Formats: sequence, C-alpha cells, structure tokens
Amino acid sequence: MAAAQERLSDGTGGMDEAKDNSGEGSGGGSVPPPFRAAVDALRTARLRPQVEVEPTRAPQRLAPFAYALEAAVVDGDQDLADGRLVLLHDPAGHDAWRGTFRLVTLVRADLEAEMAADPLLPEVCWSWLTGALQARGLTYGEPSGTVTRASSHYFGGLAARPAASQIEIRASWTPREGLGDVPDTAAHLAAWCDLLAQIAGLPPAGPGDASVVTLPQRRGPESR
Repeated sequence: MAAAQERLSDGTGGMDEAKDNSGEGSGGGSVPPPFRAAVDALRTARLRPQVEVEPTRAPQRLAPFAYALEAAVVDGDQDLADGRLVLLHDPAGHDAWRGTFRLVTLVRADLEAEMAADPLLPEVCWSWLTGALQARGLTYGEPSGTVTRASSHYFGGLAARPAASQIEIRASWTPREGLGDVPDTAAHLAAWCDLLAQIAGLPPAGPGDASVVTLPQRRGPESR
C-alpha cells in the first residue's frame, strides 16, 4: 500500500509528515470520550470483502488526537487501489474545520489509457467522493481536496514498459457530529471504501456483498 504512506493534506493549506504516535503523547492528556467512541465505531463498519483495512501510524501534528487506517482493494495478489484515511480530533474545535472532527484521505489507483485521457476525469473522481458520502445519507461540511492524474512514459533501458497512468485523490471533510458529539465514523468509513471500490473499477455492491471487518487491535486512539 505505497500510496497509504504518502504525506496527507489536512485541507487547511498545509502538509505534514505521517509519523509514529506512541503512548499518550507529549501533552500527557487522556483520550477524550468522543474521540474514543468515534474510533471504536470504525470497527463496526460493514465493508466489501474485497477491501482490506487495517490500522496504521497516525500523523502527530495535524491535530491533538489522530487515528489512521490504510486500505487496499485486492483482486487475487493484485492491489487495484489503495489509500489512507485519518480521523482527526481537536476538542477545542478548529476554525477551518467548523467542528471538532475532521477526516483526511489519500486514494490512488492505476488507470487505463482511455480513461486517463478523459478531460472530465478530475470532476468525475471528485463526484465519486461526494456521491459516496451522499449515497449513505451522510451530512458533512467544509469539503476540500485535489484530484491529480499523472502519466509515466519509459525510455532507454525501460522502453519496453508500457506507458502507465495514475489517479490520486486527496481530500478532507468535516463529519457532522451526532449523539454524544460523535460523528458516524462507521458510515464515513464505509463511504470511503465505496470510493476505493469505485476508483478500482469494481461493480456496485449487490445485496449480501459485504462482510463485517474487525480491525486488528494493534493500537488505540492516541494523542500527540
């Protein structure tokens, strides 16, 4: 999941390194109950079996509290798409977020040449993200992001390789908080996995084409 290790934009005009979070962080504060509940809810999400999800290292400096997941859409031994989703929490609130929670994502997949040449591709990919959220009835605010496509052409000793194209979506949005000031993170995770499946080229999920994913208990929510 190489794409899941890239730096993420927090949607507020800056970039930050994704680094280890270990222990309770430099502040020594305890994890707020709304953040712990939001992280616990992620483990209840029902996801397509083709999407493999696991916890990963969270960025330290984007917010006081952060939790991260990485995922890949797998077909046999081939990754069709991969990405990273980070849940941020600032109990004091954040002016740019207009809330206390923020979701940040990076999604990347290879493209067929015909699709890569479509001039409307960036707009279509962005609509996949917003459409995935809307399809699950989720409310959110302050969406921000970029869609980037890149092509690689090989020469010299690499000339035998075919040209390759790739699409990358970097985005962030504020999930609206519900009961107990906790957003429905399970539904947001499911919508994000819908986006991954769509960018990977999977057909829409049918009835019963889902399974409960229990995330490995490698680490819990942490403060910086």
